[in-house]
Amino acid sequence: MINIMDLDQIKEVFTNINDFQKPKTNPLGKILTTGLAIHEVEKWAKHRKIINPAFHQEKLKLMLPAFYQTCTEIISKWEKLTLGDEGSCELTSDVISRTAFGSNYEEGIRIFQLQTELAGLALQALKSVYIPGWRYVPTKRNRRMKELDKEIRVSLTDFIRKREIAMKTGEAATDDLLGLLMESNLKEIKEHGNNKLKGISRDDVIDECKLFYFAGQETTSVLLLWTMVLLSKHQGWQARAREEVLQVFGDKKPDFDGLNRLKI
Repeated sequence: MINIMDLDQIKEVFTNINDFQKPKTNPLGKILTTGLAIHEVEKWAKHRKIINPAFHQEKLKLMLPAFYQTCTEIISKWEKLTLGDEGSCELTSDVISRTAFGSNYEEGIRIFQLQTELAGLALQALKSVYIPGWRYVPTKRNRRMKELDKEIRVSLTDFIRKREIAMKTGEAATDDLLGLLMESNLKEIKEHGNNKLKGISRDDVIDECKLFYFAGQETTSVLLLWTMVLLSKHQGWQARAREEVLQVFGDKKPDFDGLNRLKI
């Protein structure tokens, strides 16, 4: 494996998608997540084109209220925990649910539980010796992985169907990732004379949703954890960061322009 750090080389890899393809992995890993992360060539290009608008800067600005609300609720839970009250703090889970699907953590908690269990089983499978066709053998692990995948897909299908109905009646909000993804997909289909083959299927949307959940939760959780660990070890930087936030925002809610002015 080669890790590339040079920006020009990274751009070259992403530009020449036919020359630099993803390594083949244990097929059992695909039950955990597929989507843009594993697609190649034309399918990768089509998915990236449709998904990309959801991550434009102007679209991400619309998600700041969800970030603020989630962080405020988590701080309130932390305050209760310090007083001895029972509770749980699921920051990344809540943020992803609100920004990706317009729901709170309580509505998406089952999907996170299923994804977590599925990730553990998939990791076991990826660490084992690969035997062609073994994924079709009805072992206890294989059966459980298929059960989990089915339940996750049923839950996500319900999310998507509700959004499709809302879009048809003009009630759907488009400031979350699912709404933006479906809106971009519909636009792509209409631009090609309502040719559905030019868009992505419902199963493709489900795969991208699973990817949002899995990749977003793990990477963000690790980043936040290490940020808090380092700030607790280097309290001088913690004090400087707190002072800067208070200078920029005071008692006001964080906004995009203010976040851009933060230097520390």
